[in-house]
Amino acid sequence: MWKRLLPVTALLTAVALTGTAHASPTPPVGGEQLGSRGLVRPDGVKAPPKSKATSFVIADAETGEVLAAKDAHGRYRPASTLKMLTAVTLIPLLDKDLAVKPSSNAVNQEGSAVGLTTKPIYKVDDLMKALMMSSGNDAAMALAEANGGLAKTLQDMNTAARRLQANDTVAKTPSGLDKPGQSSSAYDLALIARAGLADPSFRRYVGTKVAKFPAPKKYYEISNHNKLLWRYDGMIGVKNGWTTKARASFVGAASRGGHTIIVAIMRHEGYFWEEVAQLLDWGFAARGKVTPVGRLVDPLPAEAPVQQQVTATPSPSAGVAAPAPLLEAAAAKQTDTSRTVGIVVIGLGLLFGLVWLGYGLRRRRGSRPRALGE
Repeated sequence: MWKRLLPVTALLTAVALTGTAHASPTPPVGGEQLGSRGLVRPDGVKAPPKSKATSFVIADAETGEVLAAKDAHGRYRPASTLKMLTAVTLIPLLDKDLAVKPSSNAVNQEGSAVGLTTKPIYKVDDLMKALMMSSGNDAAMALAEANGGLAKTLQDMNTAARRLQANDTVAKTPSGLDKPGQSSSAYDLALIARAGLADPSFRRYVGTKVAKFPAPKKYYEISNHNKLLWRYDGMIGVKNGWTTKARASFVGAASRGGHTIIVAIMRHEGYFWEEVAQLLDWGFAARGKVTPVGRLVDPLPAEAPVQQQVTATPSPSAGVAAPAPLLEAAAAKQTDTSRTVGIVVIGLGLLFGLVWLGYGLRRRRGSRPRALGE
């Protein structure tokens, strides 16, 4: 029996090893060149201005063409630039005139705040302004509560990210405050910004310089943290962020001559406003004249299955198929090594099953009752 099984053993081993040898990583979203950790730029034009950002993307919002990038899919902490995803997710879900009474938990969120109270004096519209103009972490939590709670909002945000094919993005908070496992990339931030800018309400929130904000006694003024709204010709948004662990991040969009350029930077160590302005200038000069190095992909259709690359479970109510949580978590945690181990284990499992089957059949033949006359 063992001699008969040796060829089967060799075959299963070969299958396992072949599967390992030919396993390849998923191509980066938006094009092969965007998988590079270094600078990728078009030929025939001068390189983009130097930036101290670890990662950046320059893209044409209309065509989706990525004009230049550096470590486009590198995963970093997004800080408050994640609030773009909060807004993109919740604007379609919440009536802007809905009255909201923030909880004490929302009011006492750490970090940047607009200064909410627990009184029912706010509308969703007010909180969206506080979220995108003043980067209020208190407003982010109040909006999550208005959407049915933190858990549901995070599900909705991660579902929205998968729909946008922002597969480097995992939301663990609605505010962008650092939390283990939370991530995004310059590519994803550009994707999210592009989706947001297609919504007139989003554009209004990110482009408002100064607004009146409700208070227990009358109101006070809040201002937009995006300094380029006052400094850069054609600036229309979008969002900045900073934490001690994430360092500085920023997404800016500007329009000139009917065209919009998006610049997203992540993990910048210093003052970045002038650098972003120079990257925007380069984008306007290069658009329409160069071969793109990649592309901002379009969102998936609502009915299409999404890639299961996050640990959070997407919400079935958002119109996409919800993967099984355990399978989703396992897929998100897989590495090339774990895939290799899995293939070998499957092969050995099949081998053991065949050996056991052969052994059982032999025992049955040797122990069956003898017929009369034998």
